Amino acid sequence: MADKDPERDRLTGRLGRFARVGAGLTAAGAGYGANLLFGGDAAEERNARLLKEALGKLKGPLMKAAQMVATVPDLLPPEFAKQLAELQANAPAMGAGFVRRRMAAELGADWESKFQSFELEAAAAASLGQVHRAVGLDGRRLAVKLQYPEMESALESDLSQMRALMALGRSLYGAVDTSEIAVEVSERLREELDYGREARHMALYGGFFDARPDIAVPQPVFSLSTKRLLTMEWLDGRGLMTFKTADQETRNRIARLLFQAWWTPMTKLGVIHGDPHLGNYTFAGEADRLNLLDFGCVRIFPPAFVGGVVDLYRALSSGDREAQMAAYRGWGFKGLTPELVETLNVWARFIYGPLLDDRVRTVADGVAPGEYGRREAFAMKQALQEKGPVTIPREFVFMDRAAIGLGAAFLHLGAELNWRSLFEESLEGFSVEVLARRQAATLQAVGLA
Repeated sequence: MADKDPERDRLTGRLGRFARVGAGLTAAGAGYGANLLFGGDAAEERNARLLKEALGKLKGPLMKAAQMVATVPDLLPPEFAKQLAELQANAPAMGAGFVRRRMAAELGADWESKFQSFELEAAAAASLGQVHRAVGLDGRRLAVKLQYPEMESALESDLSQMRALMALGRSLYGAVDTSEIAVEVSERLREELDYGREARHMALYGGFFDARPDIAVPQPVFSLSTKRLLTMEWLDGRGLMTFKTADQETRNRIARLLFQAWWTPMTKLGVIHGDPHLGNYTFAGEADRLNLLDFGCVRIFPPAFVGGVVDLYRALSSGDREAQMAAYRGWGFKGLTPELVETLNVWARFIYGPLLDDRVRTVADGVAPGEYGRREAFAMKQALQEKGPVTIPREFVFMDRAAIGLGAAFLHLGAELNWRSLFEESLEGFSVEVLARRQAATLQAVGLA
């Protein structure tokens, strides 16, 4: 019989985690009730801070889930979304003792002999793990990502607690059923803890962009990787915000690379990088090359869903109401009526807006990056109070998250492009049948089938 993984589903770890998370949320809940009774106009903002403080003390999946939920516009009230979005991406790193234990557990007691050098101090730390610089025996500079201890145990406890966050959304917006969103976030978080899967995601994207010198993906080192340890090529680059004052041509080039890096794999392979956080990409040189990073959250879509995305784009372009309804069915929406379709179109016309306008333009004139999409989401939800209820299909979550995250990046840059032309380029030769064949072959080749 194989040895049981000591970190998988460890009962004491799960019970301890459940108690810590539960205590934090209970304290937040007590404060929430007091604020409702005595808080006045500022009650919602103080309640949001309480929840942020309760979650921010914990590394792990619940904090990651809160960050995900906060990026879906108006799923939570603006005060809550703002506070949860500010949860620290750079959490305090684990010390050298943990690093030595983790490396020995994953690569053996002689793990140091497998590197020319290895820095015990973390270069970066986040909610699920931390990254260290190293040099391989072949002289390559490497990034080594170590998962924090007992994250699998934490995950199953945290997912049960996440229902409290989703219930909050349902209580505030009864017309929107978020149950499928909870299922989707849960499945993606389980995948994020599997660093072996992330390495295969990386290989998928690396193969897709292999012929492009202007989009780089780190090469995974499978011989130095496990389920809780991921070793990859180190890519140097600068963050997007360092280019905010660059000339217009440079900023437009950055935006074009970001658009192609996210949407071309969607239309050609049916996959999308589900986390467009500013820390998940950098730019080399004078923004001549995009470094696409962190492949833990990659969504693989059924080809029919991608077909629905394209069909809705075309139906909105032509104004064909029947085709719009059919496209929403392709997305997975149920119980549709003409009135409900028109309500959903409030959001769809916003998401697709730049793609429907055949001219050079910004993504959204006069909108701040942090407010991108919130007004339209609020208008849709107000209308759904009369026309709903509606269940948001689970596939919608990360496509929507990518659209909003990239839109905010384009606003930071002040990019001016013909977005319709870019999208049409990605659709060249598109059909659901071709996509299905290409996706199946690619997933098989990288071990994701």
